[in-house]
Amino acid sequence: MNNIKNIVIVGGGTAGWMAAASLAKFFEGRQATITLVESSQIGTVGVGEATIPGIVDFNRNLGIDEVELIKATQASFKLGIQFENWNRVGGTFFHPFADYGMEMQHVAFHHYIHHLNTQGTQLDLTDYSFPIQLARQNKFAQPHPNPPSPLADYSYAYHFDASLYAAYLKTFSMKLGVKWIDGEVEEVNLNPEDGFIQSLQLKDGQIIEGQFFIDCTGFKGLLIEQALNTGYEDWSQWLFCDAAVAVQSELVGEPTPYTRSIARENGWQWRIPLQHRMGNGYIYASRFESNDDAEQLLLANIEGRVINAPRHFRFTPGRRKNIWNKNCFALGLASGFLEPLESTSISLIQTAIAKLLTFFPDASFNQFNIAEVNRLHNSEMEHIRDFLILHYKLSERDDSPFWLQCRNADIPDSLKHKLGLYQSCGHLIEHETESFEPSSWLTMYNAFGVVPDSVDIRATVASSEMLIKNLQQMKNSIQGAASQVISHQAFIDRHCKAVPPKESE
Repeated sequence: MNNIKNIVIVGGGTAGWMAAASLAKFFEGRQATITLVESSQIGTVGVGEATIPGIVDFNRNLGIDEVELIKATQASFKLGIQFENWNRVGGTFFHPFADYGMEMQHVAFHHYIHHLNTQGTQLDLTDYSFPIQLARQNKFAQPHPNPPSPLADYSYAYHFDASLYAAYLKTFSMKLGVKWIDGEVEEVNLNPEDGFIQSLQLKDGQIIEGQFFIDCTGFKGLLIEQALNTGYEDWSQWLFCDAAVAVQSELVGEPTPYTRSIARENGWQWRIPLQHRMGNGYIYASRFESNDDAEQLLLANIEGRVINAPRHFRFTPGRRKNIWNKNCFALGLASGFLEPLESTSISLIQTAIAKLLTFFPDASFNQFNIAEVNRLHNSEMEHIRDFLILHYKLSERDDSPFWLQCRNADIPDSLKHKLGLYQSCGHLIEHETESFEPSSWLTMYNAFGVVPDSVDIRATVASSEMLIKNLQQMKNSIQGAASQVISHQAFIDRHCKAVPPKESE
């Protein structure tokens, strides 16, 4: 009798339709009304096209056919991110969705690399990553569900058209019974006794009542902030980029199986290849660069013909103080925003939905459950924040006031501890609710030249000659396997080639 049976989602886009699809699946076979209200007159930001591996599991758990989805969203595959000009101008490194090497004698692999390098060898950690070798050759293969060796254990994600993904989930959700209303909210009505959201009044006069409301209204946070005054935690003292410009262009050549992140004088540029076009954008610090200059820089660094007008955005890096307040749950940009340096925007929608479903309320809205979801989400956002700060803080670049500010800025105590511990003894911390595994942090430390003062003493016991021999065999095995893989384009052509957009219209 106390179950929630009437859920209202405000706002569509990726966040709204991911929520609708998840809730429709969650309530399948049970009595509940799920209504999504969005206005066709209000556009979505919709530039985020790169993901991290959790999206594969998200779609699989919904029962979505992967090949069908890839074709519908013009998707290509993503093994990781190639960073250019980040550690220094002209420098390049790759962040893969995989570990390096394999643990030996219960000791993490990188301890052996560091130990042998202090003895005069010149081992390169990246030689022991299968996806890095694939990316260097523009190749792609799906990992085996039961890999024969830890060396073959890696993950992948997608580059897709976010608006097409939302449209796909809309069709999926409505088939499962989600009600869709095209309308714009004019007023949010609160219960005068407890301050909970009671109903929404639309501009056409409709009243939409609900027990639980999900805010997917973007930066403005129509419910979570404008109605409930939840508050926002500003992180611009650590993350200086606060503006973006995005544009699409024709694809030149074959799509790469990775995102490119290219550091510029006052920020960084992304290149995200879909099957038939390229997503481009430039994230920058408005304190150091005007909108006009940023747009000119982006357009000057695009391959192929531009196919839409550049779109500008402003944002305040940070998070809503609580993602869940009373009977309102915020998703996507309504819950906060961290620049898409590591493609975490869609992932944060997914993990927030997972937390909600784990602690889905009844009509009593138990405060312990709400507090736990807020704690977990806030912790997750802080760990991502620290990971992003690391990209800027460790850079050797000093060629502009922007990079000097990044290098000289203070960092959160949580990051000081994590970085200091690795510098001391090579230990990689993995907190609860981490979006990035220890191997991702190791990628950054290695790329930016952070070498620990000491290593796990167990790594120094084995014979150096035997270790070098084993590592050479490991390297040969990875290179041999990579040589047998087909190109990324050939994989798409063989398994999941989409119809070009013009032909599908």
